[in-house]
Amino acid sequence: MPEAIRTSEPGPGRVVVALGGNAILQRGQKGSADEQFENIRVTAWHIAQMVHVGWRVVVTHGNGPQVGNILLQNEEARHVVPALPLDVCGAESQGLIGYMLVQALRNELRARGLAHNPACLVTQVVVDPEDPAFRKPTKPVGPFYTDAQAKRLTQTKGWQVVNTGPKGWRRVVPSPDPQTIVEIEAIRDLIAAGLIVVACGGGGIPVARGAGGQLYGVEAVIDKDLASERLATELGADELLILTDIEQVQLDYGQPSARPVDRLTLEQGRALIAEGQFPAGSMGPKIEACLRFVAHGGRRATVANLARAMAALRGQAGTSITQG
Repeated sequence: MPEAIRTSEPGPGRVVVALGGNAILQRGQKGSADEQFENIRVTAWHIAQMVHVGWRVVVTHGNGPQVGNILLQNEEARHVVPALPLDVCGAESQGLIGYMLVQALRNELRARGLAHNPACLVTQVVVDPEDPAFRKPTKPVGPFYTDAQAKRLTQTKGWQVVNTGPKGWRRVVPSPDPQTIVEIEAIRDLIAAGLIVVACGGGGIPVARGAGGQLYGVEAVIDKDLASERLATELGADELLILTDIEQVQLDYGQPSARPVDRLTLEQGRALIAEGQFPAGSMGPKIEACLRFVAHGGRRATVANLARAMAALRGQAGTSITQG
């Protein structure tokens, strides 16, 4: 891979913006097209602000609720049409969310008199089939099942399921570490042509390499933030901006001693992870993604609220991680 080229001075450069679920679907919403379009319209306004001041933007996004709905539709219609595997459902969600984002971005950019063109690229991400995650699936996906349904699915499909309590059983799949982005050269070409690229939706479609380097899809879910770091690093981005619904990262979260943190160094972040400050099921992957990005030469990684995106890029909001 060619050596990453980064800007040497603070200010607008290349930023990978990782959108959290709240950028597309808010808590309590059912996930109608109208709801998602409205949320994405607001998100596009923030991204257009970045473009307006000179940032070269690449966008990634989550897809959990959307894939969950697709899997539920698969289950309800399984007697009518064949159900699709998880990797194909992930590709479907990339297309539908990408369409919404690109349309909203185009409209917002035109309203500002900006000629930049957005484009969505359905993206595959290579994982290692020997990744330990395949031996211990932990990522819940899809609908909830009764005892009888869960038993049938384990027997007929070989699924692994876990009991979630009153809601019933749920399928769990592996969440392997992302290795590389299959379409990275195409993404570079699009950026070089001046486009705003939407890629690696939902962490990307997980694929592995078989004999002769042939790609094949695997039943897994890649963490969106870790895939965003891989993309940002391979692109030589200057900044990684992880946008979510919190203002700042907190230490001792949920405890009386909880307090927000403005800045962390790479060394401090590693020490806090070792202390167990950032659980794997919540803030852990976001902090890990930030640390990896900075360790690979990124200028700064920030976790911030979507509504404070521009302030975060100025270093005035969120929690930022740097080398020192």
